[in-house]
Amino acid sequence: MNNNHWLERTELLIKQQGLDTLQKAHILIVGLGGVGSFAAEFIARAGVGSLTIVDGDCVSLSNINRQLPALHSTVGKNKTEVMATRLLDINPQLNLTVIHEFLTPERATEIVTPQFDYVIDCIDSITPKLNLILSAKRQRVRLVSCMGAGGATDVSQIKVTDLMKTYNCPLAKFIRKRLKNERIDSGIKAVFSSEIVSKDSMQRTEGLDYKKSFYGTISFMPAAFGLHAAAAAINYLLKRPSTP
Repeated sequence: MNNNHWLERTELLIKQQGLDTLQKAHILIVGLGGVGSFAAEFIARAGVGSLTIVDGDCVSLSNINRQLPALHSTVGKNKTEVMATRLLDINPQLNLTVIHEFLTPERATEIVTPQFDYVIDCIDSITPKLNLILSAKRQRVRLVSCMGAGGATDVSQIKVTDLMKTYNCPLAKFIRKRLKNERIDSGIKAVFSSEIVSKDSMQRTEGLDYKKSFYGTISFMPAAFGLHAAAAAINYLLKRPSTP
């Protein structure tokens, strides 16, 4: 067995070659809310060697129902700070880069570079999400983009497919339209739910320029989205042909 005894069950499944592949990989996760925090957890527990996490938000009381870093004891703390402590406690050898900021268009262009083997987009507002997708597309870095987990309760309707093939998801509809304006009509993997959500669970926001509304959420749906996103990244890396 590998000296990293905590990964012995993983090694049984993916063998030493798989462990080596993940150890050499560098994944970028943007957004550490209900989706991104769980995606980061699964990425770290899989033994990925390098991880960069980006989020400018702090934990609030309303996060506790669904977000991994959100506890009564962490309210007011930076999500990146709480997650960094947790991820390094899972894997002390993790090469972790922490960027505590909201992603502006300029920073999306600066942060997303070919150094990354995969990008996981867990942003829940349209413009920053679009900027991240476009940056990854232009840099030819593989990306999986998580659509709206709010308003849904049926995990069996979560799917991973090309973004242009998504349906019944209001967020995906907006992103598809904006990408078509950029002449992009394929090649972006997305996690989405085909469940038709009730508008009764939507609430308009006041004073937030980046988000005009949000849906109610249940504890397990964002985590399930994060699970699918992490699985998409890890399975891609394990199946990708090795390069000299």
